[in-house]
Amino acid sequence: MAHCKRIRSLAPLTLLAAFGASGGAHAAGAFDPESKWMTGDWGGTRTELLEKGYDFSLEYVGEVAGNLDGGYNDDRTARYSDQFALGVKLDLEKILGWQDTEFKLAVTERSGRNLSNDRISDPRAGQFSSVQEVWGRGQTWRLTQMWIKQQYFDQALDVKVGRFGPGEDFNSFPCDFQNLAFCGSQVGNWVGSIWYNWPVSQWALRVKYTITPEFFTQVGVFEQNPSNLETGNGFKLSGSGTQGMILPVEMVWSPKVNGLPGEYRLGYYYSTAKADDVYEDINGQPQAITGNDFKSHSSKHGGWVVAQQQVTAHNGDAARGLSLFANFTVHDKATNVVDNYQQVGLVYKGAFDGRAKDDIGFGVARIHVNDDVKKRAELLNAVSGINDYDNPAFVPVQKTEYNAELYYGFHVTNWLTVRPNLQYIRSPGGVDEVDNAVVAGLKIQSVF
Repeated sequence: MAHCKRIRSLAPLTLLAAFGASGGAHAAGAFDPESKWMTGDWGGTRTELLEKGYDFSLEYVGEVAGNLDGGYNDDRTARYSDQFALGVKLDLEKILGWQDTEFKLAVTERSGRNLSNDRISDPRAGQFSSVQEVWGRGQTWRLTQMWIKQQYFDQALDVKVGRFGPGEDFNSFPCDFQNLAFCGSQVGNWVGSIWYNWPVSQWALRVKYTITPEFFTQVGVFEQNPSNLETGNGFKLSGSGTQGMILPVEMVWSPKVNGLPGEYRLGYYYSTAKADDVYEDINGQPQAITGNDFKSHSSKHGGWVVAQQQVTAHNGDAARGLSLFANFTVHDKATNVVDNYQQVGLVYKGAFDGRAKDDIGFGVARIHVNDDVKKRAELLNAVSGINDYDNPAFVPVQKTEYNAELYYGFHVTNWLTVRPNLQYIRSPGGVDEVDNAVVAGLKIQSVF
């Protein structure tokens, strides 16, 4: 990550800050801690634009990770990854008179390096999770959102079409933790060859129907096109390379328990694209022995459960208190490396009266590798006659990876949150021969 590139990226922000600082007395100026934006209200212009239906955004996430102990390579170092997201959301009812219609456009840029790749995990196996979730899918510019959404029948029916990822609507989950096993749509983390999380987008259609104020169902159709993952295709709009569709369906219940909010998601996905078996060849024999092509399956599928529930209010203040969460996914054992995943954790917001907007988070995750993947690695080593893990030609045997993270989120201002964290990874990549790792991290989230 070139230092000069960072300076070029920040140059527009300096101009915006100067513009915001020159604003009127009644509008929030640049760096006002009570403002929603670092660059302030632009002399009232930003609020005026919002009232007219124009919502411009520039957001930043930066993550530092340093290996304190263990891992594949215990040579201590630190790595930095980050992301800029530039976007605009248009209320087309205010702008064009189109009732209950919105448009969203967002472009992202990622850069940096990931500590997981060569310090935490064996490069021959990789880490299933990542100690820096913002890294990945090519350190490049991408068109991440370009969609239009319209509601019908008193907003009961909601139709969204354009470019976006499944995790934006299905299996969605917050991303305050720095470890990937606790950030965003978990299905996309374990079937990433077909389910593309942010910042990758594809052509898609999502239809949602609200049955009661607390319950809705939704279905989607997403282009399954591996070429969208390629670094040079960040702005590709053609459908060339499409192999099939991924079809998610989900039910979402958002009750209030003792007046406190919760959200529960139950979903299923089905991919129409062909998928290779992880163990058998075209004749049903172990591919590791025969060396033939893998057996091909006509589809791939899996499911998920997500639960989030606030369980306490702090001294009667529902904006503060303890929330619990859990994520569970299951995947097709014939075709997927990870066959199941579990995660549980908690977040406490406003634990201290003097820091009412700070939050504390803790989570533990288990990522289980398909037994057939383990069996294939053992066969490959048996065929080669290599049983020494330190031999470069040895194929690491993967079983189960565990991740844990504890963070404290300092709500520095309304536009800046800083979350120092401590992570523990047991058997990175599911490889027991790799030492358990301790990682110190720092996550910065800012809205300009």
